[in-house]
Amino acid sequence: MLLMRAREAVMLRFRPHLRSHDLTEQQWRILRVLAEQESADMNDLAARCCILPASLSRTIPLLTERKLVCRRSDDSDQRRVVVALTAQGRTLFRAMSAESAQIYAGLEADLGAAQFAEVYRVLDNLIETVRPGNGFKEADERRGGSTRRLRSRQKAAEME
Repeated sequence: MLLMRAREAVMLRFRPHLRSHDLTEQQWRILRVLAEQESADMNDLAARCCILPASLSRTIPLLTERKLVCRRSDDSDQRRVVVALTAQGRTLFRAMSAESAQIYAGLEADLGAAQFAEVYRVLDNLIETVRPGNGFKEADERRGGSTRRLRSRQKAAEME
């Protein structure tokens, strides 16, 4: 319950930002992951976004309808569906990521830089310890874990 309460407390800061762009939390996670790479197949995308495949398959058509993502069959395996951001999706992501960086900076300011970094370190350790081999760990390692994301956000905030 403590982890759920912490997540909820953090998300209270992000939800108005998401609502102002008419996005759900899951939709934003999809845009974020696709912004990090050119494209992803549905299974990898589900794992990286921590979204169940069934939920992802209901969400992608909504994003496609809004012209934020496009999907196509994989060239090497027609059974696989590959998803990518459209130009409109990348534009929205860039606009939203700047605002998100400000929210993260506010969280860091409220908590203090050292304690904020410690939260990331402890959460990375928890993930590594508790969920080995479930696919989410491997996906997180491919994108560098939370520590790299924290450094990226800090660098972005310094540049502003």
